[in-house]
Amino acid sequence: MAVTGKLAVTRRSQHGSRECRRLRDQGMVPGNIYGHKQETIPLTVPAAELVHLVRAGARVLDVDLDGKVEKVLFHEIQWDYLGKEVLHVDLLRVDPNETLTIEVKVELKGTAPGSLSGGVIDHTLRTLTVECLAIQIPDSIVVKISTLEIGDSLHVRDLEVPPNTRIVNNPDAVVVRVAQPGAEIDLTTTVAGEEGPAQPEVIGRKPAEGEEGAEPEKEKEKEKKK
Repeated sequence: MAVTGKLAVTRRSQHGSRECRRLRDQGMVPGNIYGHKQETIPLTVPAAELVHLVRAGARVLDVDLDGKVEKVLFHEIQWDYLGKEVLHVDLLRVDPNETLTIEVKVELKGTAPGSLSGGVIDHTLRTLTVECLAIQIPDSIVVKISTLEIGDSLHVRDLEVPPNTRIVNNPDAVVVRVAQPGAEIDLTTTVAGEEGPAQPEVIGRKPAEGEEGAEPEKEKEKEKKK
């Protein structure tokens, strides 16, 4: 199961880029919580706690706002250009039994005999898109490679997934293979996979156009106007 966490947040009454910079200087991160046809609420989140949860791989959170605890997902996180500081966070309310689509990392397990014979492990798909309940997001999809010889491969259709989880990717897509020595490997795919899972996308309501935090570019434009 995915890592969960708790986070205490406060309402944010001031808006604009100047206010957001002031908050960040104080170790806070501006954000929003929305979803489930409820009001969008501007928030202030402790930066250190937020980064800790993100680095730990948390996806589902219990957020305490004014004494009311709501279950949310990290919907979008904006980082600075160095990837060290969070500039803005959007939290999406979810029902624990709500179905969502989300990218989950692929974890290779075991040693492929083909690699001991000089073959090269080509890990083509580093993440997979799955549909599951919000409370049952898997940490990863484990792929056992201990039987793979040179020339063997595993496809999406070959994978075992947790109960109530469905892989959305093409069943014929290659997840991992043991290539011949000297075979050309798609380095572009490998490097891209290092970036890790994308943020979740819930099957349900998304913030309407014009809501704060609906899209990063619109958020920036609104801040400039204020």
